[in-house]
Amino acid sequence: MARALSFSPLSAIAAGTLAAFVGYASSFAVVVHGLKAVGASEAEAASGLMALSVAMGLGGIVLSLKTRMPVSVAWSTPGAALLATSGALTGGFAAAVGAFLVSSALLVVAGLWKPLGRAVAAIPSALANAMLAGILLHLCIAPVSAVAQMPLAGLLIVGVWAVVARFKRMLAVPAAVITMIAILVFTGSSSAVPLAALVPQPLIITPVFSLAALISIALPLFIVTMASQNIPGIAVLGIHHYKPEPGPLFTITGLFSILSAPFGGHAVNLAAITAAICAGPDCHPDPAKRYIAGVTAGTLYVLFGLLAGGATVLITVSPPVLIEAVAGLALMGAFGSALMAAVHDPHDREAAVVTFLVAASGLTLFGIGGAFWGLMAGGAMRLLRRIGTAA
Repeated sequence: MARALSFSPLSAIAAGTLAAFVGYASSFAVVVHGLKAVGASEAEAASGLMALSVAMGLGGIVLSLKTRMPVSVAWSTPGAALLATSGALTGGFAAAVGAFLVSSALLVVAGLWKPLGRAVAAIPSALANAMLAGILLHLCIAPVSAVAQMPLAGLLIVGVWAVVARFKRMLAVPAAVITMIAILVFTGSSSAVPLAALVPQPLIITPVFSLAALISIALPLFIVTMASQNIPGIAVLGIHHYKPEPGPLFTITGLFSILSAPFGGHAVNLAAITAAICAGPDCHPDPAKRYIAGVTAGTLYVLFGLLAGGATVLITVSPPVLIEAVAGLALMGAFGSALMAAVHDPHDREAAVVTFLVAASGLTLFGIGGAFWGLMAGGAMRLLRRIGTAA
């Protein structure tokens, strides 16, 4: 049987299919919620979701075929969570699109110019993780709020998530999404949805550039995408004995991000969780054939782009508290990992706590959001502590 599998691509195709399903179903609610939070209309959010699906699909296909490695590309889920906590901008969604373009350009530069990539890697891990945990906190509390506001529906969604996670953690969030859809159908909330709304229409949004949007969205989006997606994505490939040159991978995903931005997409990057599905030994006994999983996942992501209209309508007709609950469940693991990494080193713990609290506070100064100020406050605290220690 093992010898037969070594010649058959079916196991790799199955792994790629699972990775695409898990990657899309687990976090599309976070993406749509984030895009709408920074001013996107329903049509613009559907366009952005479609652009991201196509971009990460084509990116995965190109990189897997080019490297003959199972390279998985995904949208930036932490980046979408950042958008969800940023709020509407002066200049509307067009200002957010301008920030998306700048962040994407920085991703390209980080791949082409090694000093920038090293500068991002040099950001203290404790502070980067604390900033991410602060960004995620609001959404991760949402399941509790859902249970308080809609006890029956909230408990059902959380209960299904918890039970499925006990046996197959990767399928827990998709199961919660399916449960939410079943609740909407049963209660009639999904009725009277026009069929035309289910088909996404690509919309070109003319970008507007503002200093506040660049500082509060572009820079934090670039940092969380690199620190919590691209760098871990390379690490996952390395664990499974694949050693690609990181620069070209960052550059290509950055280019696909640039292409998706005018249509409303915030960022695509190397995947970490779904990368493990495609790169591990369960995918295929022969490591040289696991790239087929990356190609399969990419192909399905492009097809899933056709579902972007329906996914956006689902978010629109759903009670906001349930959408935030599903998004929070999807981000629970990332929040826990970020929080643990933030406070692991006792020397940086105080600075990390400051970063976390400021980033989670919702603070806005001069139109600049809390993620940036959290990193600045934590960095200042860390520097102060180091100077005091040196003295």
